[in-house]
Amino acid sequence: MNTDHYDVVIIGAGASGTALLYTLARYTDIKRIAIVEKYDRPGQVNSKASNNSQTLHVGDIETNYTIDKVQQVYPAAMMVAQYAKSLPETERATILFPTPKMVLGIGKEQVALLEKRYEALLPIFPTLQKLYRDDIANIEPEVMRGRRPKEDIIALYTEEGYAVDFENLSQSLVDQAKIHNPDIEVFYKSSIQKIQKKNGLYEISRKNGVTIKSAVVIVDADAYSLLFAKQMGYGKHFSLIPIAGSFYFTKKLLNGKVYTVQEPKLPFAAVHGDPDVRMPDHTRWGPTARFHPVLESANFGTSRDYLRSSGLHRPQTWKSFIKILLDPIRFIYLIKNMLYELPWIGNRIFLSNIKKIIPTIKHSDIHIAKGYGGMRLQRVDTTTHELQLGEGKIVGDNIIFNMTPSPGASVSLYNALRDTEQIMKFLGTAFTFDKQKMETDLVITQTLASTAEPSIPKGYAS
Repeated sequence: MNTDHYDVVIIGAGASGTALLYTLARYTDIKRIAIVEKYDRPGQVNSKASNNSQTLHVGDIETNYTIDKVQQVYPAAMMVAQYAKSLPETERATILFPTPKMVLGIGKEQVALLEKRYEALLPIFPTLQKLYRDDIANIEPEVMRGRRPKEDIIALYTEEGYAVDFENLSQSLVDQAKIHNPDIEVFYKSSIQKIQKKNGLYEISRKNGVTIKSAVVIVDADAYSLLFAKQMGYGKHFSLIPIAGSFYFTKKLLNGKVYTVQEPKLPFAAVHGDPDVRMPDHTRWGPTARFHPVLESANFGTSRDYLRSSGLHRPQTWKSFIKILLDPIRFIYLIKNMLYELPWIGNRIFLSNIKKIIPTIKHSDIHIAKGYGGMRLQRVDTTTHELQLGEGKIVGDNIIFNMTPSPGASVSLYNALRDTEQIMKFLGTAFTFDKQKMETDLVITQTLASTAEPSIPKGYAS
C-alpha cells in the first residue's frame, strides 16, 4: 500500500511491537497499518537472542512473583507458546525450545520458602515437582556433585518449560502479519526524529526526511518510549535507572534452566544457568547488573538519549536515585556487580554466584560472553522516589507509550491484545477486533483477564 496516511503506526519491531502488528493483522479489519524500525530487521535490541535470558516467564520458577501475579502471567505468557505451536514445524523449531526448568532453594530459610510456595503453585502447575537431594542429582548431576552432605537443599522442577528465541519470534510475527494483511508497510532503517500531532493526525518524522501520518500511534520502543513520551509532554515525572546485564559462558554443565531464589528488593533475576538456544554446547550464566548510562546495550551513541530522557537536571531525580540506590542491599549488589566487570579478577569474584548452583566449578571454567547482554532500564517515579518494577504504559490522546522490561517479551501477545482493545476505543466503531478468536487460538485457560496488568508494580524479576 503506497500511502503516507495510516490508521495505526507502531514504532519498534521487537517482540512487543511485532506482536501488536500480528494481532492487528490477524484479528482486526484494519488495513492501513505500518511498523517503523530503526534497524534493518526485527528484534535487534532487547529481543535479540544474545541480549536476554531466552526464558518464557510463566511464574513457576520466578520466586518473587506473587501467586496472584503467577495466575495472571501464566496464561498471558503461554500465548507465545501457543502461537509458536501453530507454525510449521521447521519455523517453530527456530523459536520455541522445550526446556526443563528448576529453581533451587539452599539453606533452611529458602527450603521453607519453596516448600510453602510449592503448595501454592500446585493448583496452577499440576505437574510441578518438589525434589530433594537424590532426585536433583538424577536430573542435574553437576548441581549436587561436590555439595556438602548436610546442606539443606530443595528444588521445584518442571519438564514443561520453554526457552524462546525472541529475535526469531519477532521476525515470524512480521512474516505472519504480512500473510494475513498484505497491505501492511514495514519500514526498516527508519529512525524516528519527532512525533507531533497536527490537524487530528500524528506526523511521524523519520531521519531520512520522510514523514508519515497516522490516526493512532503505539510506541513499543522500550526505553525510547519514555523519551518520545517526554518530548510530547507525557511522563515528565519519570526517570530511568540504566542497568546493563552481561553474561558468562561455560561448557554445557546443565540439562535445563536452573534459577536460584530471588532477593525481593532487587529488580533483577538472581544469577541462573541456561542452555543457550544458539550455543547448544554451552551453558550461559548471569545476568550481572551494572549502572550504564545508555538506552541500548553496547551502543554508546545512545548515552545522549539517556540523558535527554532521564531528567537528571531535576533535583527530584537525584533524590530518587539516592534513596533507591543507597538502600544497603541494592548498593552492595551494584558494587559487587561492578567488580564482576574487572579483567582477570572479575570472573573469580563472580564465581561465588555460580558455585551456588555448580559447587565444583573453577574460575578457569568460565569466560565472559563477549557481545552478550542487554539493558533493563528501571523506571523511577520521581514524585514518590520509588522504583517502579515491571512494564510501564502511558496512554495519551490516541497514542500509547509502552516500556516493557522482562517479562514484556513473554507476555507480548497478551499486551498486544490489551493494546488492540485500546486502539478500538481510539478508532471508534470504524473497525472490529475479533478478540474471541484470538483467545480461542492462543489462550490455554479460561482465566485470562484482558484488563489485568501482568507486571504488577512490585515483586517481579527483570
